[in-house]
Amino acid sequence: MTSNTAFVDMAAIVADLSRSLPQQMRYQRLLEAFDRNFPCDAIALLELKGDTLVPRATKGLSPGVMGRRFAVANHPRLARLLASRKSLRFAADSELPDPYDGLIEHADGHLNIHDCMGAALLVDEVPWGVVTLDTLDPNAFDNLDMEVFEAFLGVASATVRAASLIDQLEQKLERRKTIELSQASPSGFEMIAESPEMVRLLTEIKTVASSDLTVLIQGETGVGKELVAKQIHHHSARASEPMVHVNCAALPLSLAESELFGHVKGAFTGAEDDRLGKFQLADEATLFLDEVGELPLELQSKLLRTLQNGEIQRVGSDQHQRVNVRVIAATNRDLKIEVAEGRFRADLYHRLSVYPLVVPPLRERVEDILPLAGYFLERNHRRLGLRGVRMTAAANRWMRSYAWPGNIRELEHTLSRAMIRAVTAGQDTKQVIGLDVAHLEQGAIVSEPQEQVELPPPAVLGKTLSEAVDDYKRDIIAESLREHGNNRAAVARALGLDRGNLVRQMQRLGLS
Repeated sequence: MTSNTAFVDMAAIVADLSRSLPQQMRYQRLLEAFDRNFPCDAIALLELKGDTLVPRATKGLSPGVMGRRFAVANHPRLARLLASRKSLRFAADSELPDPYDGLIEHADGHLNIHDCMGAALLVDEVPWGVVTLDTLDPNAFDNLDMEVFEAFLGVASATVRAASLIDQLEQKLERRKTIELSQASPSGFEMIAESPEMVRLLTEIKTVASSDLTVLIQGETGVGKELVAKQIHHHSARASEPMVHVNCAALPLSLAESELFGHVKGAFTGAEDDRLGKFQLADEATLFLDEVGELPLELQSKLLRTLQNGEIQRVGSDQHQRVNVRVIAATNRDLKIEVAEGRFRADLYHRLSVYPLVVPPLRERVEDILPLAGYFLERNHRRLGLRGVRMTAAANRWMRSYAWPGNIRELEHTLSRAMIRAVTAGQDTKQVIGLDVAHLEQGAIVSEPQEQVELPPPAVLGKTLSEAVDDYKRDIIAESLREHGNNRAAVARALGLDRGNLVRQMQRLGLS
């Protein structure tokens, strides 16, 4: 590649600085320019967030890399790049493991990278992240024109600086709480979003977060509704305060009102002291009502009153207290059906769903499957003492074609089990292990046909249909309690019920 061509590419990158471009496009155009001018099989741009490097754009690496998060302490090559103020090359015989071993796209087998170089990108003399170039050819970088390479690093730093400034400006214009680019994503709730569906959802999250509107998050089990709630809170004006979590399905019926609204000393047997409820704990903050569809009807009316008036009344007290709480609710139930069938109050549904958000199931966001897989593999493989993990092309195809009825939760568990199976089958943990279809599909959920049980006609029993159904439920639950030694959690799992729902059924049927 001639220096004249390199100059043209650098000029194009500089011209991009003054253009209004999406951040991802800006980064991708930068990598394409590097790829045209320097011999490499793979190139990556990673941003430093706290003590972790997050991929922002890649070329030549497997799709799952975008979901991986590289803890600097676990990757000595990346740590050296960040600590250096000049570009570094790692020779083929370097003892330091390469973070991309086994992850070169279209490479057959477990080929390790043989030549690697890269550099830190600085913004105002502070490391923004790194750019890395990797190749399977151990001599690929022998004749590299370092003056041209350093010039490219200069325009790369300018590019990431421009993207950073634009991002900060957009946050100020939208009047959201500024999140410093140098800070890590809050532990435990980063959202991987490559699909159009999830990109739209993230946009909606950031839009509604800046308001104080009540939000209802709907979606199947395992899609990440709690993650969405945390993102809304994190981007809101209340982010400096806690998000108080209430699992409505786990609230004991006899104590549910006290849990939400608090009680005064002597309000009931066992109330030896005054106690603050969740609403008071969330005053000036956010209250997350998880599995809100499980709330009993008698409690729904009291919750509605609080949402309407902004007041709570502690159990045993005549006083009303004002609270300023932002409510986010979540459910895997279709509340419109629950309302139609009389199990959920229509007025409460409308009060909660001021701004409804629907989290799509994993089967409807196929583009996210491999990045999510990469995220979980990078996060979990070190816990098993593995050097690295890669998936075969067949495994990638299987992942994208499987329906994932348990959604993201099932995906993570399937990958964890697959890694254990691969090691158990004899793969060398000192090498990058490979996950194939056989390792994955053993953990897939298989729906078993349910045995059909015929109920005797109500007329024969001399009872109404409702009474006959209750008798049948009572017998089934009682038998299951005997089988599981009165372990309610085990009974709930066996019958496919939430534990809170089981407890309420038992109370209604006289089994508690």
